[in-house]
Amino acid sequence: MRAAVVHSFDAPPRYADFPEPVAAGAHEVLVDVLAAGLHPRVRSAADGTHYTSDGTLPLVPGIDAVGRTADGELLYFVADDGATGTLAERSVVDRRRSITLPPGTDPVAVAAAMNPGMSSWVALRRRAAFRPGGSALVLGATGSAGRLAVAISRHLGAERVVGAGRDPRRLALVRAQGADDVVDLTGDVEEAAARVGRAAADVDVVLDYLWGAPAQHTIPALLRARTDRAKPLAWVQIGSVAGPEVTLPSSVLRAAALTVMGSGQGSVTTAGIVAELPSLAAEIASGALAVDVLTVPLADVEQAWNRPTEPGRRVVLMP
Repeated sequence: MRAAVVHSFDAPPRYADFPEPVAAGAHEVLVDVLAAGLHPRVRSAADGTHYTSDGTLPLVPGIDAVGRTADGELLYFVADDGATGTLAERSVVDRRRSITLPPGTDPVAVAAAMNPGMSSWVALRRRAAFRPGGSALVLGATGSAGRLAVAISRHLGAERVVGAGRDPRRLALVRAQGADDVVDLTGDVEEAAARVGRAAADVDVVLDYLWGAPAQHTIPALLRARTDRAKPLAWVQIGSVAGPEVTLPSSVLRAAALTVMGSGQGSVTTAGIVAELPSLAAEIASGALAVDVLTVPLADVEQAWNRPTEPGRRVVLMP
């Protein structure tokens, strides 16, 4: 079959021949891939920087897709650990990591939105134990996952949502997704953190897609601004596009009811993630949750890899 093949972590995948995977297990089925998203998680696997990478080459990247079985069943699936990736003409699906989509579902919409949507959906429902009527801050709200996080927070019952982002041109879109207030994170990092503190002082949950310097300065600024520091605050670390590390004084953890946790592969069971997929897929299929999509033929994967993409847009590759 043809696939996007990584031969070096220093170069983009090339469209090339690759051995077709074989469905061998009791729960496995071979599908024709219809659409697969080029997510940041896919890129980090392809350059060897993701924390799950074991350095094995060559590899086919891709972590999820929409595919069709020989019987015509439409599936959304998450690739099994160690399996051939989804940026290929065909893929093996472990049915325990998949859901059936209704006939007529747009494969492109699901392939584009499930991965970024899953990040906040799972974080709120499986990690932060978010309750309707609560409030949320999305740190990194101008990316595609962050904008969806604003909409998903509102959809899951948030009474107030604040979106903070580093692309001031897209803050109006964040407000259109349901944010009550937006904060521009550009400029001096301490001043930006103080602005976030004033806007989101008493939120219940922070969905953090940035980490790095924005998180390092925003955590103490937010805690200083809280009306009641004993009110629990769940800081859910989802992405680290602003940097992989932070430094925090120990007093931050003692002086407030702050819980810092991660949400990602390993912190939630596969069964727990899969259990959340049908309800999320239904919202995407209905049009309630969507992202800006650019479709590209899989044969053009190398060009798509290097092509600058407008912030907030998700590339979907189609064999």
